[in-house]
Amino acid sequence: MKDVARMAGVSTSTVSHVINNNRFVSEAVREKVDRAISTLNYAPSALARSLKLNQTHTIGMLLTASSNPFYAEVVRGVEESCYERGYSLILCNTAGDEDRMNRSLETLLQKRVDGLLIMCTESHLPSAAILNRYPSIPAVMMDWAPFEGRGDIIQDNALLGGELATQHLIDSGYTRIACISGPLDKTAGRMRLQGYYHAMEKNGLVIPAGYVINSDFEFQGGYSAMKELLALASPPQAVFTSNDAMAVGVYHALFEAGLRIPQDMAVMGYDDIELARYLTPPLTTIHQPKDELGQLAIDTLIHRLNDPDASQQTLVLTPELVVRAST
Repeated sequence: MKDVARMAGVSTSTVSHVINNNRFVSEAVREKVDRAISTLNYAPSALARSLKLNQTHTIGMLLTASSNPFYAEVVRGVEESCYERGYSLILCNTAGDEDRMNRSLETLLQKRVDGLLIMCTESHLPSAAILNRYPSIPAVMMDWAPFEGRGDIIQDNALLGGELATQHLIDSGYTRIACISGPLDKTAGRMRLQGYYHAMEKNGLVIPAGYVINSDFEFQGGYSAMKELLALASPPQAVFTSNDAMAVGVYHALFEAGLRIPQDMAVMGYDDIELARYLTPPLTTIHQPKDELGQLAIDTLIHRLNDPDASQQTLVLTPELVVRAST
């Protein structure tokens, strides 16, 4: 910037006003500065600016990437919300590996991101020692993992969602209802299954042996679980699949078996990913507000930046039933 000022014959503050367009500068002076910028191939340093302002306008996000489209849709909502609020997003895939997660965490914090979003896994918690080294950087946990830091927490009401899904199948006239659950080491998987148990018990319905299969929230998991259910001596009339990705696998298994949805088997999903409405038939599911989740996460971080001493928040999103043609 000093080189530009010297060549244009103006002060560095004038160069700054031209670049940032935050104060009146005459057209003649602006042209001289622009010409010097072009000649010297000058570009402002975001790093220098962030050091001066002690703010980088970047948000870091730790995520375990998966073939499940749910995560991509959440990231899209987060990135859109960052863009609207003038922030950039740095995304790190932890790949479900504890060492990689903590190395990525350290990298993001060393880069002095303004805030941190954590949506990786319940299997491994972020290193408290690393987080404690950067006490001024707020974090939001977009997951069910126990979080001992000072950050805020956003969760979905998975218990209510599982109960809503199962009750809809019961209200539709089905009595032999199976459940393909998510992994039971994940709170969301356990709570959705618990919601299924609650609804079945409340309505006095028996759950035959083999009707509950623990799976992995992935396409292949739903496919394999549905094959197991079809092999039972008395297969179910309907299945509550604890997320939409597994429901896609269920559709494929039923297609291979020559069975129709919902005439031969009703299918209920969870998440309401964009793909759900384009399946044949369109999938009945539980809607999770993914765009709102991203918006809420960013707004919560910004609120924390503006008021670091505010009390910790736990925000719970309410699931909604979306009825389509698969039930």
